[in-house]
Amino acid sequence: MIADNPIRRPEHDTLGRAPAARSFAEQILSLDASEGIVVGVLGPWGSGKTSFINLACCYLKDKGLTVIDFNPWMFSGTEQLLNHFFSELTAKLKLRKELSEVAKLVEEYAAAFSGMTPWIDLVVSVANVLRKIFGNGETDLDTRRKRVEDALLSLPQPIIVVMDDIDRLARNEIREVFKLVRLIARFPNIIYVLAFDRLMVEKALREPGISGRDYLEKILQLVVDLPAVSPDILQRQLLQAIDEALAGIDDPGPFYADAWPDIFMEVIRPLVRNMRDVRRFATTIRGTVRSLNGQIALTDVLALEAIRLFLPDVFAQLPFAVDALTTVSDSISRSDDHLKAAIDTLINANETHSGVVKSMIRRLFPAARRHIENNVYGPEWINIWLRKRRVAHKDILRLYLERVAGEGLQAFTDAERAFSVMADRKLFETYLRSLDPQRLEDVIASLEVFEDRFSKEHVVPGTIVLLNLRPELPERPRGLFDLDPRLVVGRVVYRLLRSLNDPVAVENAVRAIWPELTSLSAKLQLIDIVGYREHVGHKLVSETAAAEFERTWRSEVRAAPVTELKHEADLLRVLLVAKRYAEPDEPAPEIPDMPELTLAILRAARTEVRSVIIGSRAIRRSPRLYWDSLVEVFGDEECLRQRVNRLKASLPEESLSDEDKELLRLVDKYLEGWRPPDFDE
Repeated sequence: MIADNPIRRPEHDTLGRAPAARSFAEQILSLDASEGIVVGVLGPWGSGKTSFINLACCYLKDKGLTVIDFNPWMFSGTEQLLNHFFSELTAKLKLRKELSEVAKLVEEYAAAFSGMTPWIDLVVSVANVLRKIFGNGETDLDTRRKRVEDALLSLPQPIIVVMDDIDRLARNEIREVFKLVRLIARFPNIIYVLAFDRLMVEKALREPGISGRDYLEKILQLVVDLPAVSPDILQRQLLQAIDEALAGIDDPGPFYADAWPDIFMEVIRPLVRNMRDVRRFATTIRGTVRSLNGQIALTDVLALEAIRLFLPDVFAQLPFAVDALTTVSDSISRSDDHLKAAIDTLINANETHSGVVKSMIRRLFPAARRHIENNVYGPEWINIWLRKRRVAHKDILRLYLERVAGEGLQAFTDAERAFSVMADRKLFETYLRSLDPQRLEDVIASLEVFEDRFSKEHVVPGTIVLLNLRPELPERPRGLFDLDPRLVVGRVVYRLLRSLNDPVAVENAVRAIWPELTSLSAKLQLIDIVGYREHVGHKLVSETAAAEFERTWRSEVRAAPVTELKHEADLLRVLLVAKRYAEPDEPAPEIPDMPELTLAILRAARTEVRSVIIGSRAIRRSPRLYWDSLVEVFGDEECLRQRVNRLKASLPEESLSDEDKELLRLVDKYLEGWRPPDFDE
């Protein structure tokens, strides 16, 4: 991809302008250049003036003409422009042996200008200027000029001098270039081809009492106005350029054919005015799409790149409007004045293209449509946008703007890969275990995004792996409303089992899952999900099957050796449920009086209360124990006290960790009668 470069050969002509360029070249050759000719190729920026001239010059060079590209950008002031012009002219002439004598004469004539002042008034004639500068040396200069003119007049073909992009110069520089042209325009057999935007140059040449247009008419003998590229051709070229720009990129991102026509016609196409814009856009999107590596929907990237390139004032406001663009709502009437203000600022950032900005909001950011029309998107859309990699999701938009994936998006990306192998138990488990353990909980939580894509192939392997992994999730600081790891895993497992949508199918799945679970805690969580226990069960199997699973589980609890029990993640809950829900004909589970088991139960009873003080964002954390559950498991508080005392006697304090020491001090506090207040300030 070459950015913003004009074409140079007819074979690169995609607009069909080569015939017109050839006709223009033939018209130039038909002109009487005995006194010099100045030709103007006029058109707005990006209309293809340079490409048109290049095509014409190819034909002229094929005819043997000498073409000089004179770039006025590198020089300022009439003196520098004159010196450079004559240097370019003589250098070109010296390249051809038959023109060496002409080159020598031009070089001698140019030497007379070495001391000329840079300011030459537009209304002063060339003769008067030369007389002022050289005084009595006028006759010698005229003689030199006559020799140059005679030599140029003897040339078999004219010399073409191209001056392009004049309209990109500063106002004073545009004036200097036209002074130069006026001074040297009457050299015979030299045809000057000037390319510029008429309106911009006329404005630069305008002075009180002097019309810029009148001035141009005195200089230009022939004018060619380039026709605008037809909308159909420009659209075809734009689409072709996009295809070529993305060719060879392995993963450009999801492309949504249903959204593309509206995005293209309402956001991208209105901003592309000419072929220069087409080339700039094609070059821009290739680099961006490659760098994003398929992490964002291609349709959205193309639209935002058009905004970035052609409406930079709007793009500059996007980082400040992320919340306004992505925050969903359940109600049109909901008051979000600060969000609407951000949307209004975005729309007003470019009044000329406010309609395009509204279309961008409508097509890319549905959540923000409620601020410009009566259309509401609720929370149920968030996961859909995330899964589709649409910038309507806050994390995806921030990735585009910042090029750094936040924790939420990284977790989703990992979850996306995990879901792709969920049907294969070994691959699923291997992939999850390969992740950073500190991020694993977030990845599991992100699997909920794929709920509507869960199928029966995912249920058994997915449930086995997730329930077995849950005890291994590391502890980490939690915010006031963060879910417990057990709930995080349970939400995904529940959605997997629910996807079967048939009690018999769920029962069969549970029977396949059960023997593969490695802990009593995992089996208890499975029973909780499918069973009928009040405030816990989701009734996914028959009551008979649920009762059977619970009875089997309680039997396994009673039979479990201490070496296994003490490693249970939810040991207190396992013992409590086994005791509380035992059938009359079942023996109560015994808790061996072993210090290591007592310590494991106390650890399982530890929790914390998280709270905030009004007016402060800081989260206060207060250690607590599930005291009533402890007492119920051990039978009474006195039995619990005895177990704790034997634990202290058998395990020296120096052998305990700091956490266990803190735990035992909290236990003593409860045993002494302390209870936490009902309301923590």
